[in-house]
Amino acid sequence: MAASRMYLSISPHIKSKITTASIMLDVTISLLPATIAGCIIFGMRSLAVVAVCILASVASEYIFNLIVKKDQTIGDLSAVVTGLLLGLNLAANIPFWQAAIGSAFAIIIVKCIFGGLGCNVVNPAITARVFMLIAFGAMAKVAFPISVDAVSSATPLELIKNDATPSLVDLFLGKKGGAIGETCTLALIIGGIYLIARRVITWHIPVTMIATVFIFSFIIEDFSFISALSWTMSGGLFIGAIFMATDYVTSPSTPLGKIIFAFGAGFITVIIRFYGTYPEGVSFAILLMNIVNPYIETLTQRKLFGGREK
Repeated sequence: MAASRMYLSISPHIKSKITTASIMLDVTISLLPATIAGCIIFGMRSLAVVAVCILASVASEYIFNLIVKKDQTIGDLSAVVTGLLLGLNLAANIPFWQAAIGSAFAIIIVKCIFGGLGCNVVNPAITARVFMLIAFGAMAKVAFPISVDAVSSATPLELIKNDATPSLVDLFLGKKGGAIGETCTLALIIGGIYLIARRVITWHIPVTMIATVFIFSFIIEDFSFISALSWTMSGGLFIGAIFMATDYVTSPSTPLGKIIFAFGAGFITVIIRFYGTYPEGVSFAILLMNIVNPYIETLTQRKLFGGREK
């Protein structure tokens, strides 16, 4: 009888079928309702903008890896998600070359130069959006629904600041000016529910961030429920809170850390919206919280079993 053998190996010993590619595929699926809604609301040019962002993101990662002689990583679908998210955060009438440059910036400057997926300090799509706002004023070129006269229209945030509260139904269904994927609250909620049901994300960040914006808006607007709800469903709050603030790499891993992170992002969003020069503050808020995320992670990390405090 052959002697029994004991094999020793380092952790992890429990393996899962969940991979980076499967997670990114779930995120892509969850963004389909917002993508479809954007095409219906703003026309098929929306799909072209999103496609340009995805292709430019994948090509940028492929070419970068080729130049620096690294193993190709486009199969993990992270570049696809970055391009899709950035495209949904742009206006449908943005020039294609600007969309391509923004995508290349997100992949090469924000992600690949820092070491690739898992090494980036800030969220690539968010950082590229801020870069495009500063470089091109890309967010100022707001697209309007194909059934709405753009000349006589304004974004919901502009209307609210001028004491003209938009219809809550229009805000919920996305019949308003804005970026391709940010206007339809219903579609974004559907995507968020899918991600939570698939356990890709938890409720902590999206619920806390959205609730924070609502509560502070409610207080600032003299306890007006309608105004607070209008502020909450306007701009990029839902797409930011559900799909970008929840990025694994740039957000805390502990429940308490997630709540602190989301509260900070929501609070900064309100400050910029009400008292800043930019009409929208979601991108800047998430970017700033990405920067302080390592400190939040350190302060809220769990104590190891059997460990001692230093």
